[in-house]
Amino acid sequence: MTDRECVELLQWAAPRLRLRWDGFRRVRGQVCKRISRRVKALGLEGAAAYRARLEADPAEWAVLDSLCRVTISRFYRDHHVFDVLREQLLPALLRDAKARGETVFRVWSAGCASGEEPYTVAVLFHLGLAPQVPGLRLELLATDADEALLERARRGCYPSGTLRELPPEWASQAFTLTPEGEQCLAPEFRQAPTFQRQDLRAEMPDAPFHLVLCRNVAFTYFAPPLQREVLARLVERLAPGGLLVIGGHESLPEGPTGLERAAGPLPVFRKPGG
Repeated sequence: MTDRECVELLQWAAPRLRLRWDGFRRVRGQVCKRISRRVKALGLEGAAAYRARLEADPAEWAVLDSLCRVTISRFYRDHHVFDVLREQLLPALLRDAKARGETVFRVWSAGCASGEEPYTVAVLFHLGLAPQVPGLRLELLATDADEALLERARRGCYPSGTLRELPPEWASQAFTLTPEGEQCLAPEFRQAPTFQRQDLRAEMPDAPFHLVLCRNVAFTYFAPPLQREVLARLVERLAPGGLLVIGGHESLPEGPTGLERAAGPLPVFRKPGG
C-alpha cells in the first residue's frame, strides 16, 4: 500500500470512526504500517480491497479503530508543563484541598497508553509534593481503550530512554535497573494508579477529579463535534477549581468551555470555583 493510498483510506475512514484525518498527518507512517500488515494478513490486494472489506464487514471497523491508536509516550513528557504543575499549580491546589478538610487528592489520566503519564504523577506526588501536605492521599485513575497497553502499564517496566525527561534524582529513587536492561518502578509507585479500560468516546468515570490529564488523544485525533462532546463531559468531572491539562500542541475546540487558562501559554485550564 502506497502512502497516497493509505492517506486516501484514512481520509475516507476517519469520519466514520469520529476521528479527524488532520490528527494523523505527522504519525501516519506508524498507522499506515499497521494497516498494511492487516491488509496483507487478510490476503487483500491493497487499499481499495480493504475499503471494500470494511463496507462488507462491520466488525472490521473495530480492527481499523485499534490500528489508528497512536501511542507515543515517556515519563515527564513536555517537562515544562510538569514543572509548572509541580512548582506552581499543584501545591496551591493541594493546600486548598487540605484547607477544605479533604483527605484524598483525585487525579485522572485519560488515554494513559502504557502508563508513563500516571506513573509520572505518582512519582511527582510522592517525591515532590506529599511532604508539603501530610495527611493528603493520592487517588489516581488511569484509563485507556487498549487492553494490551494497560497490561504493559500494570507491569511497570520500561526502556531507559523513556525516563530521559524525568528529573534524575526521582528516576534513581523510583526505578531499579534490571539485568535485562529495563527500568522497573518500585512497588510503592507501581501500586499507585488503578488502570481501567475505557474509551473516551463512549464512557468516563463518574467522580469529580482535582486534576485531569487528557493529552494527545481527544484534541488531536477526535473529530471536532466529538471533541466538544468530550470536553463538556471532562469539565463535568472536574471538581470546582480543578485543572485540565491537554497536549502541548493541542487547543480546545471553539465555543464556550467552562474553563479559564491557568498557566499563561501552557495548555493547562482551570474550572472556576473552589
